[in-house]
Amino acid sequence: MKILITGSSGFLGKYLVDNLKSNNQVFTLSKSDSDFNFDLSLQIPFFNDENFDLVIHAAGKAHRIPRNKLEIQSFYDTNFQGTVNLLKAFNVNNMPCKILFISTVSVYGKEEGFNINEEFPLNAQDPYGISKIKAEKYLLDWSKENKIICTILRLPLLIGVNPKGNFKSMINAIKNKYYFNIANCDVRKSMVLANDVSKYVIIASNFGGIYNLTDGVHPSFKELSNKIADKFGCSKIFEINYTILLILSIIGTLFGKFSPLNYSKFKKMTKNLTFSDNKARVTFGWNPSPVTENIEF
Repeated sequence: MKILITGSSGFLGKYLVDNLKSNNQVFTLSKSDSDFNFDLSLQIPFFNDENFDLVIHAAGKAHRIPRNKLEIQSFYDTNFQGTVNLLKAFNVNNMPCKILFISTVSVYGKEEGFNINEEFPLNAQDPYGISKIKAEKYLLDWSKENKIICTILRLPLLIGVNPKGNFKSMINAIKNKYYFNIANCDVRKSMVLANDVSKYVIIASNFGGIYNLTDGVHPSFKELSNKIADKFGCSKIFEINYTILLILSIIGTLFGKFSPLNYSKFKKMTKNLTFSDNKARVTFGWNPSPVTENIEF
């Protein structure tokens, strides 16, 4: 297959390229050092009359709490306008057969819950989640109008080599021995290996539709952190009392944005949040590896 991968230099993009290049003709798109060098937030790309069997749109701005209006706008510019600009590059002469979009479970806007499935309403209130909702809707409308098979994968925390965001922060905290778990708090969160996602994109793209992908185990951060500590040869991770942490989070809230801990973060740390991947298992045979048994970083 001739496959175009946007965001090819990103965390997931590198896995996609590595896993697909051996059996396919892979073209890459990113801001630099790719087959097509474009900033999708600002530019409509030009593909030199190439016709792709599959477009995997993995480019996007990763989740983080914006610190100002410019950072809020950058979510819309990258995740939504970047999708619009990509699709404007295709016309009747170079329309792809299929397109697959890498989205996020953040579109549901949930901070707690069990086995949230694809039928849940999209209630995200943060700039990241909203920008992904807008991108999904635009892509679905465009695909329907142009009769293109469209697949959307909604991913939770991605685990893999050289990660960014929260997982990177967790690894650094454990490595430098300032990470802690909450005593007697077995909170479970959905996560998935980036390597598994990259292995299933072609299969998923044949079916179309919207799918959550998880490892199906939903390990606790305690289980995950202990596995990471074992790899570093670290001693047992320190545990802090639930009530003490609650008090510290309330105090931290009073200090505003300058505090590393506040009540909002405390709630996220102490609430279960898992998503159902049953639809993917039934539809295209999604059968991932447990994160804690195959962790890599």
